[in-house]
Amino acid sequence: MNQTIPVRASSVLVLRILLSGIFLVASTNHLMEVEAIKKRIGTAAFKDFAYLFGEPETLIILSGVIMLLAGILLLLGINTRWSSLVLLLVLLPITITIQIGQISTLGPLFKNIAIMGGLLFFIINPNFKKEKP
Repeated sequence: MNQTIPVRASSVLVLRILLSGIFLVASTNHLMEVEAIKKRIGTAAFKDFAYLFGEPETLIILSGVIMLLAGILLLLGINTRWSSLVLLLVLLPITITIQIGQISTLGPLFKNIAIMGGLLFFIINPNFKKEKP
């Protein structure tokens, strides 16, 4: 199905800026609060899933660096498809490890699902062009 849906370019710009913001904040947290996040992983229901990828401390720092770099690219609108795909690939194991299995805190799980939806928008629509009025 190839349907044209008129969308204001400014709304896509706002979406991109707000979406990148959460990764910029999260990356700072990952890089500055390694021990606190490591403890959080240690108490997560699916902590063993994280260990499939490596040691938590290394993963926390690596994910912080990746989120910072990809978040900046997304913010600037550079390679939005690839930066969004990288962010999605980082967010998935974080969501599985930390959010799934915490039935009492479904809000953060669905926050991550909503963020994934925003990232999918830019993965599916990488070359969004401004509609002429």
